[in-house]
Amino acid sequence: MAMAMAKGGGGGRRRGRRGGKNAPMSEINVTPMVDVMLVLLIIFMVAAPLMTVGVPIDLPQTQAKQLNTDQKPVTVSVNSAGLVYVGESPVEISGIVAAVMAAAANGTEDRIYVRGDMSANYGTVMQVMGALSGAGFTKIGLLTDQEQR
Repeated sequence: MAMAMAKGGGGGRRRGRRGGKNAPMSEINVTPMVDVMLVLLIIFMVAAPLMTVGVPIDLPQTQAKQLNTDQKPVTVSVNSAGLVYVGESPVEISGIVAAVMAAAANGTEDRIYVRGDMSANYGTVMQVMGALSGAGFTKIGLLTDQEQR
């Protein structure tokens, strides 16, 4: 009797399964995708603060909307003491054109962003913009912070 029960189990096959052992698996394993996404999230969280310009400036606030650009612009900063920076390196106003030309990949076709501190001398900001405009740069913009409502 014990022999008959062991043999009558259907030969070890489950009921309703088709194709046997070599059938394709119909489930998606999402564990590797989640692992990759978590690693990318950590990388972007660490790298995002490093992408900002390092000169501390208190920008004025406006209601203007943010511009969408596909290229990385050259950033010129004027702090409250009147010091001028191209990127993060300090320059004299007389050497601003040479420094911006060295940083601009496309020459005078690059977009230049001028970041002026709220308490910076207006004349210094205008001297920087005038020097850049006189050198042939036409895409010069002033940066501000979004106004909090």
